[in-house]
Order: sequence, then C-alpha cells, then structure tokens
Amino acid sequence: SCHEVKTAFQLRQVGPLSRVPETPGTDVDLLVCKHQGPSCCTRKMEESYQFAVKRETIHNIHSYSYELEHLLSRHLDAFQDMFQYLLSFSQGHLSSLLEGTYTPVSRHALPHVNQLFSLLSLYLRGANVSVEASVHQFFDNLFPLTYTRLINPGIQGSTMNDMGDCLRMIRQDVNPFGPHPAVMAQELSGALGVGQQLGLALEEGLEVMNATEHVSLSKECMRGLVKMVYCSHCRGLTLIKPCVGYCLNVMRGCLASVSELDQPWRRYTSLLEQLTHATAGHHSLELALLGVRGHVNEALLYAQLHGPLITATVSEHENSF
Repeated sequence: SCHEVKTAFQLRQVGPLSRVPETPGTDVDLLVCKHQGPSCCTRKMEESYQFAVKRETIHNIHSYSYELEHLLSRHLDAFQDMFQYLLSFSQGHLSSLLEGTYTPVSRHALPHVNQLFSLLSLYLRGANVSVEASVHQFFDNLFPLTYTRLINPGIQGSTMNDMGDCLRMIRQDVNPFGPHPAVMAQELSGALGVGQQLGLALEEGLEVMNATEHVSLSKECMRGLVKMVYCSHCRGLTLIKPCVGYCLNVMRGCLASVSELDQPWRRYTSLLEQLTHATAGHHSLELALLGVRGHVNEALLYAQLHGPLITATVSEHENSF
C-alpha cells in the first residue's frame, strides 16, 4: 500500500493527492527516482516533488538569510540613529556656546554652524564630501564675523560688508584661530571616516544578502534535491532523513554559484568587526563630535587674545592688494 506516501504527500502539500497511486506499481518509467522493485511514485509525482523541493529549499534559504539581513538592517538603523543624535547634540552644544558667550557673532554664525553639520551628516551617509574642507570653510566664514564683531567691533556698515570676502580669502594665511581649525579637521576626518566606512559596509552587506535571496536552482540541483528528500518515499520510506554529509554535498552543488562569496564574506565580517571596534571601542566618534564646541571656543579665544596681531596682519594683506 502507498498509504504512508499519500499521507506525506498531503502533509507536505506536495501536490494533488490524485497523483499518488493506491498500490505500488511495477512498470513505472521514472526519470529521477529510479530504483529496482515496485514504486509508489509516478512521473507526475516527480514533477510535483521538483516544485515542492524548490519551494522548500528557497524558503529555507530565505529563512536563514532573513535573520542575518534583519540583524544587519537593525544595526544600520541604530548606527544611523546614533550618528544623527550625536550630530544634533553637538550642533546644539555649539549653537548654545555662540548664543551664550559670543552673542555679537551668534546670529550670523548659526547658518554656518547649520551648514557644517549638514555637510558632516551627508558625509556619514556616504556622500562625496570632504570633512577637512567643510571644517575650513566653516572657519573661513567665521573669520569675518570674528574680526568685525569681536576683534574690531567698531567696524560697521558697508566697510564690514566689503571686507567679508577678503577676510574669507586670507583666513588661512592670517591664521587667526591658531592650530584649532586644523586639529578639529584632523580629529573629525579620522573619526567620521571610520564611521562612514562602517555605515557603507553595513549597507553593502545588505546588498549581498539581497543578491543571495534571488539565487536560482539549476536542473541538476533540482534532481539532486528530489533524490535526497523524496526518492525514498517511492519505496514507502517516508520517515528516513538523509545523512549530514549527503545533504552538504547536494547543497554545495546547488549553491556553487554563490559559494565563491564564502571567502570574501569571511573577510567582510572580519572587517566589519574591526570597524565596529574602531568606532565604538574608544568612543572616537562621540569624542570628536562632542569636541567641536571646545575647538571653536578655543579658536575664538585665540583670536581675541591675538587681536592686535591679527589686525596688523590683515592690514598688511589689504595694503598688498
């Protein structure tokens, strides 16, 4: 009797029950599940087995990949949320410094603060932005305000407006903020560079997982899977499971097209671990972003302390034009 075969056929939703014979046949021309003696299988059942095993295998692949994909996605979201929180906190920290301590420049400086942190945010999301250039651009824009409102607050009106472009151009030559812009640029470039790489690595991992979800199974693979999973049913052996070694060999053949990803994936996970430690281990990203306020404060104090020298240097540059 093929009763056990019919029961398994129904439980695993392989196909229409009408395809399963009541009793084993002796004159069955099978293509995949060939064996000597009576068989509970037919050609139609073999077709159903191929569809079923394809469905089951792809479902299993998706189940394993979904767990990893979800893990990468969750880490990427958490990482980006942390970035945005640190950027927002650091921006607010700097804005409060300017508003509370450097009131004469704060209103005109805040748009440049917003621009700086917008560029840093774009960089962390993978945009082609130079952190160093963004920092120096911020201090270029800050110099005219510092010069006309903190160092020489008596400069007013059209003279102040005319000087703006000139002061921006000569800022790095005059060096009114001492070493602080360069130190801030170096710290942010290093810390945010690692952060950007980690974010991009997580995104690339998700892309690889998406690619493996669309793996195609060859005809040879399908035949191997049917032999491994269902051919024993043809002899009424519905409870027998294939050994681990047999399963591994069949699946290696089925996944040969993506097996070349194994070594690159191992290197990728190792790199991901290194980047995570570099970003989180020493809190370099947090320290670099939270240190922006201190660097800007020190830069403005430096400019005020060296006001007469800066004024004289600016005058020399003006006379040389």
